[in-house]
Amino acid sequence: GNIDAQIIDDDRMTTLTAASTLEKDMREQKLRANVAAGAIIGKRIAEKALAINIKSVVFDRGGFLYHGCIKALADAAREAGLEF
Repeated sequence: GNIDAQIIDDDRMTTLTAASTLEKDMREQKLRANVAAGAIIGKRIAEKALAINIKSVVFDRGGFLYHGCIKALADAAREAGLEF
């Protein structure tokens, strides 16, 4: 499995930035869809968002339960400065 996070402008229906375990440098780390990878992707999406002046988002977990990888991703994104 893999972990993906996207920052989407709902009004324009466009993806502003994204982070995924499928990105080349992430694939090289051979990350699995687990809590550790969730934290890495959470930090990465926050860094990418802040780099394009996005500081606050609405967190949509896409129907997944708020635990495990999803919680780790959210916690890491908040710790890295993303607000939601």
